Amino acid sequence: MSEEFFKEMAQSIIDGDSDKSAELAQKAIDSHIHPLEAITKGFVLGVNYIGDQFGKGDAFLPELVMAGEAMKAAIATLEPELVKLGATREIVGRVVLATVEGDIHEIGKTLVGTMLSASGFEVFDIGVDVPADKIIGKAIEVNADLIGMSALLTTTMVRQRELIEELDKEGLRPRIRVLIGGAPITREWTEKIKADGYSEDAIGAVKLAKHLLGKE
Repeated sequence: MSEEFFKEMAQSIIDGDSDKSAELAQKAIDSHIHPLEAITKGFVLGVNYIGDQFGKGDAFLPELVMAGEAMKAAIATLEPELVKLGATREIVGRVVLATVEGDIHEIGKTLVGTMLSASGFEVFDIGVDVPADKIIGKAIEVNADLIGMSALLTTTMVRQRELIEELDKEGLRPRIRVLIGGAPITREWTEKIKADGYSEDAIGAVKLAKHLLGKE
């Protein structure tokens, strides 16, 4: 499939055009493009571009939100195909995903969830602005192997530390591993709060999740 087509996909996300992104996702399915290829070579480039622009202060929250909606529309269209392709695989592990309390960013988290699902994980995405006890409760309820937490604000990063302290208190580690992510997250922060790892993007998160569960 032409480079142009993938560019068009990325552009639909940059424009925050949900109708267009869903239409292009359908076109990709009709053209027998692997849904993961459509995501990684097309749509994700748009998400990354808007994320970078936002980081530099050249794009604003409404644009970020609209790009997120357009990405969701594309993924919703591709999801049934992904499920079909992944249906025959064994479950690699169970993951609970959430954006921490006080933070409402979800593009990155949604993308990580999609990529994990596509890679054979069972994913329970419980949304944004979720308090620690709720995340832990869900992890216990579904017998999760991993918790993935996203924070995009420096002010909400501390919630990641609080959750890890709570897991330690309840004796749930290392049975439940913890992955963290989000723009302000660094290796130093990961080590400081004793998380099991962090990733800067969705592809890295999948690799890391598999590595932590010994499923590479």
